Amino acid sequence: MRRYNATHPVTDYQPMEAFLTATGLVALAEVGDKTQLLSLVLAGRYRAPWTICAAIFFATLVNHAGAAALGAAVTQWLGPDVLRAVVAISFVALGLWLLVPDTIDEDETKTRPAVTRTRIFTIVSSAFFLAEMGDKTQIATVALAAHYSPYAAVVAGTTVGMMLANAPVVWFGERLTRRLPAKILHVAAALAFVLLGIAAWWW
Repeated sequence: MRRYNATHPVTDYQPMEAFLTATGLVALAEVGDKTQLLSLVLAGRYRAPWTICAAIFFATLVNHAGAAALGAAVTQWLGPDVLRAVVAISFVALGLWLLVPDTIDEDETKTRPAVTRTRIFTIVSSAFFLAEMGDKTQIATVALAAHYSPYAAVVAGTTVGMMLANAPVVWFGERLTRRLPAKILHVAAALAFVLLGIAAWWW
C-alpha cells in the first residue's frame, strides 16, 4: 500500500514493502559482483568469518546510509515529475549495467594478513567501503531512497541484501559460488531493475 505525501515529492510506501524490495534487488545484484569476489579473497586470506562479516555489515551500513541520505536530498531538489523520470532512468540503467561482467582489482586485496581481529575488521571494512563507492549497489541505494520512503527501511534492506549475498561466500567459500547460477541471477536482477524503472515512470 502506498500514499502520496503532499509535503514530500516521494510516494510513501509501507516500510516492509520498501525493505523487501531493497533486499531482493541488492541481493540479486551482488551475485558475481566485485564485492562478492572481495569477500571470497579476504575470507581465504584472514580466515576469521565472524570478524569479516561484522566488517562487511559495518561498511555497508555506513556507505548505504550516506547514499540514502543523498537520495533523500535529491527528492527535495527536484520536482515530482523530474524526480520520477530520473529514478526511472536510473533503474533501467542499473539493469543494463548488471549485464556487464564485473571484475575485481587485484590491488584491492594486496594487504598482508592481520594478526589481531581489530586490524582484520579495519582492513575489511575499509576495503568494502571503498569497493562500494560508485558501485551498482550504492547507486541502487540512492535510486531506491529517492523512490521509496521511509529511507531507514531502504538502508536496512540494502544492508541485509549485501549480507545475504556476501556472508555465505565468507562462510562457504569458492565451492558455493561455483554452484550458483550467477549469469541467470544477473539477468533476473537486470530484469527486476528494468521493470522497477518502468513502474517508477508510470506510477
